[in-house]
Amino acid sequence: MGDSENGEIRRGLKSRHVQLIALGGCIGTGLFVGSGSALSQTGPAALLLGYAIMSCVIYFVMNILGEMGTWLPIPGAGSQHFIGAYLDPSLGVAAGWNYWYSYAVLVMAEVSAAGLVVQYWTDKVHIAVWITIFLAVIIALNFVAVEYYGESEFWFASLKIICILGLLVTGVVIFFGGAPTHDRIGFRYWKNPGPFVEHLTTGAAGRFCAVWTSLVKAGYAFIFSPELVTTAAGETEAPRRNIPKGVRRFIYRIVFLYISSVVVIGCIVPSNDPHLLSAIDAGASTAAASPFVIGIQNAGIPVLNHIVNGVILTSAWSSGNSFMYAGSRSLYSMARDGYAPQLFSKCNKFGVPYYAVGATSVFSLLAYLNVSSSGAEAFGWFSNISTISGFIAWIFAAAAHTRWRRAITFQGLDDRVPFRTPLQPYGSWFLIVFMSILTLTNGYAVFIGGNFNAGDFVASYISIPVFFGIYAAHKTYLYFKTGYTRFLIPIAELDLTTGLDDVEAEEAATPERIPNNIWEKFWYWLA
Repeated sequence: MGDSENGEIRRGLKSRHVQLIALGGCIGTGLFVGSGSALSQTGPAALLLGYAIMSCVIYFVMNILGEMGTWLPIPGAGSQHFIGAYLDPSLGVAAGWNYWYSYAVLVMAEVSAAGLVVQYWTDKVHIAVWITIFLAVIIALNFVAVEYYGESEFWFASLKIICILGLLVTGVVIFFGGAPTHDRIGFRYWKNPGPFVEHLTTGAAGRFCAVWTSLVKAGYAFIFSPELVTTAAGETEAPRRNIPKGVRRFIYRIVFLYISSVVVIGCIVPSNDPHLLSAIDAGASTAAASPFVIGIQNAGIPVLNHIVNGVILTSAWSSGNSFMYAGSRSLYSMARDGYAPQLFSKCNKFGVPYYAVGATSVFSLLAYLNVSSSGAEAFGWFSNISTISGFIAWIFAAAAHTRWRRAITFQGLDDRVPFRTPLQPYGSWFLIVFMSILTLTNGYAVFIGGNFNAGDFVASYISIPVFFGIYAAHKTYLYFKTGYTRFLIPIAELDLTTGLDDVEAEEAATPERIPNNIWEKFWYWLA
């Protein structure tokens, strides 16, 4: 990799860093707290179906980004780069700014959630103080060399995974009556109040609405986490070996953790639990609204609720850390591709794009909106907008992947592809169709039963005109500057090989390590 004078980042992340950065960004308040809202509105069966379907979506998103990221793991080769390079430059501009804005919003969401979580213990310190502390630590970690950021995220994410496993064991104990109350719950709550909460309407339509709402809410829990692996590709040691490793392990780890968690949640907390409903009705975004905490309290287990609260706190902090990293690298990527001011491509001697980190940090200061009640409402809109922005990004990433695959074959490069995943290109077409439907219907609730609300409608759909507005503005700019009129780059003209020889030479120069004993085998598997 180059130095700061050339505006390049450097490879300082190991395989274990990449894997845990992705998991760390994915496991946040969406699972620990947001699942409580979904459970109360949809029921345990709809909650499970929503997360299971979204896990399939994540599987394909992770695979397509893994394939393209492994092919050319150069600095700035994130999702927006693929969209711009394999579809159209203007779409790349729209996707890039869409990514940057959404990552910054997610930093705001997680930092604000962390501040609210602390109030579970005490409300004597103003939330603005906690937001300031958490933001300061996250910003500081993103200004240091990437290997230190990666190491901190490795331990952050490791802690939350260990704790989730502990919560799963606790859920099993409660399920079989091993809690202090000795109440053997089993699947009682799947029978009464039932597997589905009829949402918005009654009968089969109400149960279908419950599943669809669960899908939208599950989207927030998963949003942008697959991109974290690809974003880190340009700063990863031996990327052509470590990115596929990270992709494969990410899939089964995240599916196991998420699916197991929602099964446990649906068993230990009824969807009509008064504590859950009161917390949701009050708009609580704290550990008090977490189904894990409520289930532990109902089971009469002392102290553990405070431990879970600590886990939620570190999870929010870790996710904010990952999203700050991804946001700054997205801005760096756009600057390298000529889609943002070149200032943001400058790096310091540690390979950190400090102007990009600074700009993302400034935008994340909008987290202070949560200090007031009116600001909190606007903040909720921002969070919803980021989810839909993620859906739009996945649609165009899948479209870019289908054209990349076609170009690989057309240009006779199939024998140089180092990483292929199953069910392609059918998985990409599934993403395009399914995510388009979900994007267009994500705000369907405002049209049912006289529930129309202008604010919710705007939050559900504003991302669509914003994305295409940026696209149209850049397309117009290109037309008047260069006369560029094409809507898609022809397959024959897609540039798949610039930098490829250097990547392959680097791969050949770093052969995979051969373990000499069991300990080395385990360590090489981990690292």
